Amino acid sequence: MNLKNFIIGGIIGSIVDFLLGWLFYGTLFKDIFPASENQNLTFIYLGCLTFSLFVSYIFNKWAMISTFATGAVAGAIIGFFYGLSMNFFMFSNMPFNATNMCLDVAINIVMSAVVGGAIGLVSGKLK
Repeated sequence: MNLKNFIIGGIIGSIVDFLLGWLFYGTLFKDIFPASENQNLTFIYLGCLTFSLFVSYIFNKWAMISTFATGAVAGAIIGFFYGLSMNFFMFSNMPFNATNMCLDVAINIVMSAVVGGAIGLVSGKLK
């Protein structure tokens, strides 16, 4: 595995993920996860970085993904399972809302597809 591709892909992916999160959760669909006074953008970015490094590791170590298209497809699949998993955990502590769950899973698929595509593209360009 190329360490440079892994790190740069993860950083670029985290920036894309953070900006898409702001667009979807902070602007378009504010009601899914309403902002609170305890919100910490540093931890939100660290979550984006962790997820992007995870995807970058998979792409660079195991899958050898190096194009936007293959990264987007793999990212969408990862986003589906990640979104479904996290929603099951979240709804274990709150009233179930099928509409919010489906919408959030769809958002996760789209965001992860774009993040995966960005990571795949960066990995391909750095080869």
